[in-house]
Amino acid sequence: MAGGVTNRRAERRSSTVHGTVLVVDDEADIRELLQLSLVRMGLGAECAGSLAEAKNLLESKQYDLCLTDMRLPDGDGLELVRHVGAHRSDLPVAVITAFGSTENAVAALKAGAFDYVTKPLSLDQLRALVRSALSLPQKSAAIRSGEHQLLGVSPGIEHVRLMIEKLARSQAPLYITGESGSGKELAARLIHEKGARRDKPFIAVNCGAIPDNLVESEFFGYKKGAFTGAEADRDGFFQAANGGTLFLDEVADLPLAMQVKLLRAIQEKHVRKVGATVEEPVDIRFICATHQNLAARVESGKFRQDLYYRLAVIELRMPSLRECREDIPLLADAILRRLSASHGAQPAQLSDGATQALAAYDFPGNARELENILERATALSASKIIQPADLQLGTQGLGQRETAEVGSRWPLQEYLDRVEKEAIIEALEKTRFNRTAAAKLLGITFRALRYRMERLGIQ
Repeated sequence: MAGGVTNRRAERRSSTVHGTVLVVDDEADIRELLQLSLVRMGLGAECAGSLAEAKNLLESKQYDLCLTDMRLPDGDGLELVRHVGAHRSDLPVAVITAFGSTENAVAALKAGAFDYVTKPLSLDQLRALVRSALSLPQKSAAIRSGEHQLLGVSPGIEHVRLMIEKLARSQAPLYITGESGSGKELAARLIHEKGARRDKPFIAVNCGAIPDNLVESEFFGYKKGAFTGAEADRDGFFQAANGGTLFLDEVADLPLAMQVKLLRAIQEKHVRKVGATVEEPVDIRFICATHQNLAARVESGKFRQDLYYRLAVIELRMPSLRECREDIPLLADAILRRLSASHGAQPAQLSDGATQALAAYDFPGNARELENILERATALSASKIIQPADLQLGTQGLGQRETAEVGSRWPLQEYLDRVEKEAIIEALEKTRFNRTAAAKLLGITFRALRYRMERLGIQ
């Protein structure tokens, strides 16, 4: 009877329905409660009590979201997730279960679930889940990504591009691996921009650039008077990323004490500012990255295993540039165009010899090194045609890793200025252009850094 009443209410409110949800649970009271909650949110809701019933409904009707229990009388939620992935890949499926465990969560998310939550599910959690799922763009829709593009036609890049499309339709925590300069942050931004949180903040944090004594306050914020210098309330990275994505770059560098607090914040979805007495809720998707072997860090006791399992639910590996040599001319052309646009000039071009030299080089610094090489070559070239000598890759051993440090060393002052400028720019990039943190990383005072930047013309 209660179910009939709920259905009649749904019919009366059909003018406000913005989507239809399929609820799959073997307990009638849970089905009715979820259905009633969804109807009050202005959604249509239909129910199934078994896996077979759910499959039948999916064959005959269209839905915008599926909520399924993990344990069903004739199967489990994972089977339904896989069925939807095979037959209705555009339909997001969230697994709701009273038997929550890390193993089940990982299995569900790897099977393609949009999200995984445990009972009891609060109304706020349900609203956030539904809002995110119904905000997913259609796969065929064009996604605005501004200047963020993943260039390349090599098999490695094509695979990454397909994975980004798939991972953008999930709320699962992601772990992006790859060498320095391979584009880990770019992949994270694209996943954010193609997902349900695309209109919310994307906050990138370089974990290795934050002094240990400031990590907690930077992540969680602080209250006025919490410590010397805390002259006003301040939000942290968690509050800034609320509703969106928090990208933890070089997560392996987090101190162990902070790892414990980060784990709790991820599990509880609440954070407490330094000096505060109450916690505040946060809704964040986590993407982490590091060029280090995080599993090896766990084995050595330098990274918590429980945090590793929370963050590294799904792994995305970014290929090195030397694995995608056929993409080098395309990337070089895009970089040269961007460099020329910033100066309002015609883009420089690579000679055939320069193209061959780049194709033979190993690029230990990957795409970031390619950009540095081309920026230097553009500045030093006497014409708009870049020659092999302008690249300063060395005259012997092209393709060997050690040639990254070989170049013109004369006159001495010019060479030293160039090395110093590259070191400062690298430190600024690593610290998101936080000059105080960059100075600390370089081992010099802030005043000395400012002087050197002015002398070298670094803006």
